[in-house]
Amino acid sequence: MKKKGLAPGGISWKLHVIVVSLTLTIVVCMLPFLSLHRFSPSHYSQIPSSRRSLHSNWDSITLHEGQPNPKVAFLFLARLHLPLDFVWKCFFQNADTANYSIYIHSEPGFVFNESTTRSRFFHDRQLKNSIKVGWGEASMIGAERLLLKEALKDSANTRFVLLSESCIPLYNFSYIYTYLTASPRSFVDSFLDKKERRYNPNMALYIPMSKWRKGSQWITLIRKHAEVVADDDVIFPVFKMFCKKRYNCIPDEHYVQTLLAMHDSDGELERRTITYTEWNQSASNMDKNSWHPMTFSYADAGPDKIKRIKDIDNVYYDTEYRTEWCHNNSTLVPCFLFARKFSRGAAMHLLSGGVISQFDASALMDPTP
Repeated sequence: MKKKGLAPGGISWKLHVIVVSLTLTIVVCMLPFLSLHRFSPSHYSQIPSSRRSLHSNWDSITLHEGQPNPKVAFLFLARLHLPLDFVWKCFFQNADTANYSIYIHSEPGFVFNESTTRSRFFHDRQLKNSIKVGWGEASMIGAERLLLKEALKDSANTRFVLLSESCIPLYNFSYIYTYLTASPRSFVDSFLDKKERRYNPNMALYIPMSKWRKGSQWITLIRKHAEVVADDDVIFPVFKMFCKKRYNCIPDEHYVQTLLAMHDSDGELERRTITYTEWNQSASNMDKNSWHPMTFSYADAGPDKIKRIKDIDNVYYDTEYRTEWCHNNSTLVPCFLFARKFSRGAAMHLLSGGVISQFDASALMDPTP
């Protein structure tokens, strides 16, 4: 009789164990999600950069059976060679080649091979149809469009990052890849241009002044917006004709921003760049035309300076009285993934400090890419 009485109790005890185990599993799995609600701008800035991570509630691209991984296309706009190729060698060396592609626009005829770059990742990645580029001219945005057109030929490319020859990554590949593919938006610095009066009234037939925008050249586009830029045959000719530096109109600071506004895409953007630039403001604040990007030297690339850049979580736009908090799918994140303009010495300082990965400066003496 006692055995019969123990049976229900035994089952009850087993059920209790199962319920407790399931509850603990659910709690552990939910911790990353619950932690998001504790984040505020002040909390986030106190977290060491090395400990920040992308959170599991970010939307990711859904992959179907047989569909390739979403790839990030790194588009380098170079005058000739890539002087910081050793940085990017460290960046790409542990990355899955199925997750990225590389394209370079350089001087027509310049070839990336064993004699021109130390990094095998850049071998034969130059465009065959590159053009001569002049600063402040429409040829600059022409080169950007050529990079996008080439990268769009690969249907797996879903994010398109424009980089200069002096850009460096602030994080490792895994972090940057997750950050970019988690967002369904393009990262385009775009704001109303109320002060500098670069708008040429002759554009009005094609570009209303209400759609005129300004912003950083260094953009990151989703595929939809990359196609808009690559396929444009209306706004680009207008820029070639009416946006010229002799009129104080710099095409690469207006073209993509204005084109996407013409397509009513403002609501599909994170209206900020993910590439940090430090501006030299030593001249009078009233003379902003004299501003120019500062080049980081060895001394400027110390750990404290890099940490300050990585800790930035908002950008203020004075023409719109707007503070842009840096979010990715409603999650507060660092604003910047890349930075410019870095000298070779600054880049070596960055790597030797382990910002991206462990780096031995003597590797630069090795002729083998």
